[in-house]
Amino acid sequence: MKVLVATEKPFAAAAVEGIRKEVEGAGNELALLEKYTEKGQLLAAVADADALIIRSDKVDAEVLEAAKNLKIVVRAGAGYDNIDLAAATAHKVVAENTPGQNANAVAELVFGLLVFAVRNFYNGKSGTELLGKKLGILAFGNVGRNVARIAKGFGMDVYAYDAYCPKEVIEAAGVKAVDNQDALFETCDVVSLHIPATAETKQSINAALVGKMKKGAILVNTARKEVINEPELIALMAERTDLKFVTDIKPDADEEFAKFEGRYFSTPKKMGAQTAEANVNAGIAAAKQINAFFKDGDTKFQVNK
Repeated sequence: MKVLVATEKPFAAAAVEGIRKEVEGAGNELALLEKYTEKGQLLAAVADADALIIRSDKVDAEVLEAAKNLKIVVRAGAGYDNIDLAAATAHKVVAENTPGQNANAVAELVFGLLVFAVRNFYNGKSGTELLGKKLGILAFGNVGRNVARIAKGFGMDVYAYDAYCPKEVIEAAGVKAVDNQDALFETCDVVSLHIPATAETKQSINAALVGKMKKGAILVNTARKEVINEPELIALMAERTDLKFVTDIKPDADEEFAKFEGRYFSTPKKMGAQTAEANVNAGIAAAKQINAFFKDGDTKFQVNK
């Protein structure tokens, strides 16, 4: 079987080496398409691929139509909104992600952003501490659980809400479960977002919700920019001069947010999974999942049906 790694932004060399070892060790062929500059290059490369590993690369209906032999595509990372799942299903292609491989990297970034925010972006003025503050985690998946683990080290009071995770599971992790997301925002000094971008969640972080937060509250987004209702959050921050917003996903309205000097920060690009360890872990996990699929028909991490 031919496994294509198609990455406009390549994996680290150590990750490629690990992927090669897994793929070729299972008797499959590895092909690389790195730093491609136009979609036509991807369309040509996928023509004879049986499996595809991507990062943030887009796999839409056109790509799937060009990939006549394709049986599985794996997104090396947790998010998979760059894959057209309906088109994958229509072409009988299994789509998977690699949940958990980037979780610690994202969680650590949350606290990098948080410390930066509570210390007033290191502008020399007196800030505050995280010790004793109430942290709310919206969605208690792999990243949320790592955020909770780290928060305990800071001595924070940790709360969480997840519509799909039982209260008992949250509380077994030593975290206080609340009944709904409104209660999370009302209760906490900081809310960290870890929800996917779905029809249900897009634009859901709006003025009505964030407006429930306490004076001096901080909103952290390392999830997806689509979950933020940007016009409403901008209007709220103009009205509530105590609120801070930090993110590793540059909003569409970045210039508008930037007017809130000392209360807003965005990294230049998505940074959550940008560590050497996460890069290697996610790439090797993708290769192992493809091997398991070809060997045993394993579809444990399938995200389309």
